[in-house]
Amino acid sequence: MLIAVVMFSLMDTAMKLLAAHYPAMQVAALRSLSSLPLVCAYVAWRGGFSTMLQVKPGLHLLRGALGIGMLALFAFGLKKLSLAEAYSIFFIAPALITAMSVFFLKETVDLARWIAIFVGLGGVLVVLRPEGEGMLTLGGLAILASAVCYAISAIAARVQARTNSTRQMMFWLMLLMAIGASTLAAPNWVALDPAHVWLLLGLAISGFFGQLAITEAFSHGEASVVAPFEYSALAWGVAIDWLLWQTLPDEYTLVGAAIIIGSGIYLIRHEKTHAESEHP
Repeated sequence: MLIAVVMFSLMDTAMKLLAAHYPAMQVAALRSLSSLPLVCAYVAWRGGFSTMLQVKPGLHLLRGALGIGMLALFAFGLKKLSLAEAYSIFFIAPALITAMSVFFLKETVDLARWIAIFVGLGGVLVVLRPEGEGMLTLGGLAILASAVCYAISAIAARVQARTNSTRQMMFWLMLLMAIGASTLAAPNWVALDPAHVWLLLGLAISGFFGQLAITEAFSHGEASVVAPFEYSALAWGVAIDWLLWQTLPDEYTLVGAAIIIGSGIYLIRHEKTHAESEHP
């Protein structure tokens, strides 16, 4: 998970650098297009494409649309915010997944976890500035909307995992995002600067190996043990912000991030206890 976090931090850095030169939807398209060849190579290596058509299209199309929205919104938010600020808001995703599981998966969430969810949402408000200065910034709201897309996609992935392999889910998600984002970005497509080829290469490699690392992490370790390490992204975000843009998060961002991370870790730990009590 620590390797995955480093890879995704580098990927997000490349997206932020590209977002300064290209429209957000084009950045989403470049993210998908650059990783698609590696995903296809991985699928071919792990058994080929013979089972790729043995899927029901509904949830794949939904996750493809959500993936496009998540990437485009995140890229747009990165134009306005630092990595640390974006990560702090995006960390609300685990709380959103827990809340949505009640409505979509019919799971039960007790009072303690509902309190943790609302505490996490309160942390998001702190990051967005309680006095109103940042409440209406499009960047902050875009990152929050991106986290909502991610949470809904994660719920859909839980349902998909009952009948689809990881290879099928990875392949169709990347393919549909590449096709959809490219189509939407085409009318306002900006010609690529040859100097950005290295950014695209870094985007492809970091995104691909990040996905592999996070899949391995959850395959070989308990989610309650592995998932909290995802919050180490904030340290990488702060470091990269300082190295490349000489910016540091303010006190609101740090306090809000601490609240969100605390509630997220509680939810993850409580999920393990709940699962063990339900299925000893």
